[in-house]
Amino acid sequence: MIFIVLIALIILAIAIYYFSNKQVIIRTLAKTPNKPVGGLKTNSFTKVTGKALHVKQPLIAPFSKRKCVYYKIIIEEKRSNGKNSHWKTLIKESKIQEFFIKSKGEHVIVRPSLKPKNFKSYLVVDKKTSSGTFNSPTKEFLELLKNYNIKSEGFLGFNKSLRYTEAIIELEETVTVAGIAK
Repeated sequence: MIFIVLIALIILAIAIYYFSNKQVIIRTLAKTPNKPVGGLKTNSFTKVTGKALHVKQPLIAPFSKRKCVYYKIIIEEKRSNGKNSHWKTLIKESKIQEFFIKSKGEHVIVRPSLKPKNFKSYLVVDKKTSSGTFNSPTKEFLELLKNYNIKSEGFLGFNKSLRYTEAIIELEETVTVAGIAK
């Protein structure tokens, strides 16, 4: 019986890994031909790699204050009850705008939308910060928490255990985008 449970857990772990957002995107990009901008054909699924450039006023990432075309942030608080603890998501925010990809002197415009969402993404988290009982939040982290109306201190004045992650597509960053050309 233990052997069957162990095998089931291994199969479940492999399935979770295989169907994770990151792995699905990696497999899709690996199978998709990379085309120069001038070689794109209407209604064909293709990918383009190049530098991200803004079309209109760039977004500003909430914590790092870097100019970008897409950011994704998460603010979490550690909650405990007896022996168990977990991270509760307080804020999960994404903002994206249309942007250019410059590849070998040519430009293509990418038009993603959050409502309705018409894209999948995988971004590497490049900014993290946290606070806890004996770890006071930085001035920048306090400012960010204030902007989202989150208190950094608990009932008795101790710092809450909070963590923040930020992932962005910064201006001039090299990105790969796949989709149907129009």
